[in-house]
Amino acid sequence: MKGNMGNMMKQMQQMQKKMMKAQDELSEMTFEASAGGGMVKAFANGSKEITDIQIDEEVVDPEDIDMLQDLVLAAVNDVMSQVDEKTNATMGKFTKGMNLPGGMF
Repeated sequence: MKGNMGNMMKQMQQMQKKMMKAQDELSEMTFEASAGGGMVKAFANGSKEITDIQIDEEVVDPEDIDMLQDLVLAAVNDVMSQVDEKTNATMGKFTKGMNLPGGMF
């Protein structure tokens, strides 16, 4: 019985190391999304930090600030969705079949 418990603990430690490595790899990734036909671009890393926003000067219209705000929001929301999808796909393989509460990943 003790041998089984020791093997299980070793497997859990190995899985934890793999999960940490996957999280590190995710945080190093760069994601990009655009709105308005590429006029507004948002960039993020896998840690859900916006790293850059690029706005084409053609879309900057002092008479229509609302449109620019909408484009920025659309690009940021899209890039965050990409990070979430990649995180769920990457980390989900570790939690399949484990019945973790609250949908951790």
